[in-house]
Amino acid sequence: MQAVIMAGGKGTRLASVTKNIPKPMVPLCGKPLLVHQIENLRANGITNIIIIVGYLGDVIKDYFSDGSSYGVNISYFTEEEPLGTAGALRLIQDRLEDNFVLVFGDLYINIDFQRFWNYHIAKGAAVTLFAHPNSHPQDSDILVTNDEMQVSEWSKKNTKRIGNYPNLVNAGLYVVSKTSLKALPDQKKIDFEKDFILKLIPDRTVYAYHSSEYVKDIGTPERLTQVEQDYENCIPESRNLHHKQKAIFLDRDGTINRYIGFLRRVEEMELEEGAAEAIKMINSSEYLAIVITNQPVIARGEVTFDGLRQIHNRMETLLGEKGAYIDGLYFCPHHPDKGFEGEVPELKIDCNCRKPKTGLIKKAVEDFNIDLSQCWMIGDTGMDVQTGINARIHTALLDTGESDKFKKYQAVPDIRSANLFEAVNTILFGKDH
Repeated sequence: MQAVIMAGGKGTRLASVTKNIPKPMVPLCGKPLLVHQIENLRANGITNIIIIVGYLGDVIKDYFSDGSSYGVNISYFTEEEPLGTAGALRLIQDRLEDNFVLVFGDLYINIDFQRFWNYHIAKGAAVTLFAHPNSHPQDSDILVTNDEMQVSEWSKKNTKRIGNYPNLVNAGLYVVSKTSLKALPDQKKIDFEKDFILKLIPDRTVYAYHSSEYVKDIGTPERLTQVEQDYENCIPESRNLHHKQKAIFLDRDGTINRYIGFLRRVEEMELEEGAAEAIKMINSSEYLAIVITNQPVIARGEVTFDGLRQIHNRMETLLGEKGAYIDGLYFCPHHPDKGFEGEVPELKIDCNCRKPKTGLIKKAVEDFNIDLSQCWMIGDTGMDVQTGINARIHTALLDTGESDKFKKYQAVPDIRSANLFEAVNTILFGKDH
């Protein structure tokens, strides 16, 4: 595998830190940011690296030389004048492998590149974007995808948004097919996103790779400080999907949003009091926040798949407004009972994903490399508790929503709490907090 690192930026917003060094050389916990990037690439077997340099590029060349002291092979391309975020790619095509990783020099990264790479190859993508939820989607570039994770829309952070969007943010890390570069315009200065990716989206060859791993830019002193704190707390390394993950599985209705029976319209989506704060606590912990929910309204013909997507977009928008996000969402659209007007016959089945069965949890385990022995299931019904018991994980029952429903399961939770905030507080900090 090969990587191209775009390291030519000045880092104007980091001027108080960078001074007489290029932005990728800003010190982070005792070594330059670029060293952290190279170490993560090397750990994944990516040792053929091209670094695009510009402003104070000799500082980078002198520091790394041919890369042998870091266990990699580094070559360089020097921009004699600014070429934008992709102009250099047009000029080095003869040096590129069939597929390559593209890393921007202001990112701290700690990910399992093999997973990312395999996903790109399996999709046969022109470009695959590393995408993740974050705590500030309002001022981030949002990606809209279809069920195949093909990017269909790119909502730029500086545009006014109408309606609700998924919390799926472009992180600025890519795997690129060399053949796709023929779409680069014949001009000196090229913007990688505006002049290249956006033009490929109609061809349905741009994919999003959804991951919970750690990719953050250090473009301001505040962001740099946050990454340093996370690094010292070992958060980036623990989030790398090389390692087993911990998760708190969350029911949706009556747990995250107010219970109103079957929720069929976007306007009916309202968060439970304290739910966003609870999920925000999970986001700051060592656990992933993953929603698993039965949605029989699909099989009953009362809500379409697109309608459910809009409802979930609304939920993610409301959470994002409060600085919270979910790492994953899995739903069961099936329902075994027949006889509903307008029902969808092919979805009226006895499936393996409808709670209290554990199909949704098993899918999340596969996607996020989860260790179930360190997980929790939180919900407002005995069915949710039984789901956790069937998956052999810890359980919490909430007194919101339908806590008295599904008593037939006679499932005894590990803890019982008034609401999600209280349950998460107990799980993370103990009953005395």
